[in-house]
Amino acid sequence: MGDITIKTPEEIEVMRYAGAVLTRTLDRLGGAIKVGISTKELDDIADEFICSHEGCIPGFKGYHGFPGSLCASINEETVHGIPSADRILKNGDIIGLDCGVYYKGLHTDACRTYIVGEASPQVKQFVKVTKGALKEAVQQVRPGGTIGDISAAIQGALEPFGYAPVIECTGHGVGHDLHEAPEILNAGKKGTGPVMRPGMVLAIEPISAMGSGKIRQAKDHWTLCTVDGSLSAHFEATVLVTEKGHEILAG
Repeated sequence: MGDITIKTPEEIEVMRYAGAVLTRTLDRLGGAIKVGISTKELDDIADEFICSHEGCIPGFKGYHGFPGSLCASINEETVHGIPSADRILKNGDIIGLDCGVYYKGLHTDACRTYIVGEASPQVKQFVKVTKGALKEAVQQVRPGGTIGDISAAIQGALEPFGYAPVIECTGHGVGHDLHEAPEILNAGKKGTGPVMRPGMVLAIEPISAMGSGKIRQAKDHWTLCTVDGSLSAHFEATVLVTEKGHEILAG
């Protein structure tokens, strides 16, 4: 991935705007989720809303050939689900909607997992705990802290509930490229790894499974799924390291 880049004040302003657009995109998607909607319809909503902001385009569309503006991952799918008119949401599904906004040469990246209709208490807890893992991880972002602090916080939030961090999927730096250094594992040891400095921008993304956490690639060569078919949840935020702590740019 190369060296960890420090963003200039001007670049941070660009990413702050792109992040605000991305956050509003996820808000709009959350309001649109219902039983019977297709993931293609959700993709269209994201595409149209992002492009309605001058200079903004969906950061994922065409990235290494990816066909959608969203990654829409349902139930046992961990990441990179391709939107389709044939994927219709059912009551009790959970869906991770991962999205990016590219603006003036810079990327932002964020994801939320939503419950469709009603779900069991066990599923509600699973989604809530994974969301909480992101909150715990973001709290570790500060100058002088380490990337391992973030990884350890994610692992520590998930494992006491019996959930597995998905190790093969990682967070990352973000900015000029969608995926930059450093790699941010979803499990690790506090006090290890690169030291955080003001101006770094990190895409922190806890991805969890109710089962083993082992994953496989689907036949579409994009979608990653749990090997055991267990549910997977995913939350992500773009976070700036500031002089005194952190600022969430998108999430």
